[in-house]
Amino acid sequence: MRFALVLFLSLLPVLGHAQDRTQTLADIRAELAMLAAEFNALKAELVTTGAMTSGAAGGDALSRMDAIEATLARLTARAEEVELRVNRVVADGTNRIGDIEYRLCEVTPGCDPGNLGATPTLGGDTGAAVAAPAVVNPGVSTGTGGAELAVSEQADFDRAKEVLGQGDFRGAATLFETFAQSYPGGPLTQEAMFLRGEALSRLGETSAAARAYLDAYTANPTGTFAADSVLKLGEALGALGQVDAGCQTLAAVGIEFPGSIQASQASVAMQGLGCR
Repeated sequence: MRFALVLFLSLLPVLGHAQDRTQTLADIRAELAMLAAEFNALKAELVTTGAMTSGAAGGDALSRMDAIEATLARLTARAEEVELRVNRVVADGTNRIGDIEYRLCEVTPGCDPGNLGATPTLGGDTGAAVAAPAVVNPGVSTGTGGAELAVSEQADFDRAKEVLGQGDFRGAATLFETFAQSYPGGPLTQEAMFLRGEALSRLGETSAAARAYLDAYTANPTGTFAADSVLKLGEALGALGQVDAGCQTLAAVGIEFPGSIQASQASVAMQGLGCR
């Protein structure tokens, strides 16, 4: 089973919004179909009334309308082509996520790859229950572009960090996991996922930590902790004996985040793994 993680990681920013883009493409195609129908009705009316060749529409109206019709056809075909490409990217990314989960399960004690369920489609409905809307405290800001925190969100996060600082890694991992489940998509959720990976790593549960780092990255591929998550994922894969996967993941840090401190750290880690 080959592990082309570099390509996978480079596609994740697209995958993260695949559902929205597919919906947008569907809307565009519907609008194009409606426009084409209206255009055809107008063209038929002009031909029927004779306005096509009269001064009311201009002598070259037919040629202009033919050009517009051809443009509509090209736009419709282009929308369909883009939609097919998005679907292929989603399918490819979903398969690669499944490969990562399978590899992590193989090196996790007590995990049976045969019991792994189907990998949820990236960007699609995972079947999880929809969380109730969080009560927002308008007086609390995260400093991340004006995003606001739900009531008690900051307190819960600070509590988990406090437990981590006290050296209770098991308790911290549990609290960060609960936090991520309680505030999905929140401004602190990616950091919570990353710190959960750090806690699990300190417990020596490398495969679970790798899963947490992967979750942190996929939660927001352009977020503050995205580069750190990919770096730590690569190091964890190397520690698990998945050297090829680790090398490709570490190489992806330099590709996705060129010039960053994490890219320099990844280069050092690659030397340690003997990456070629």
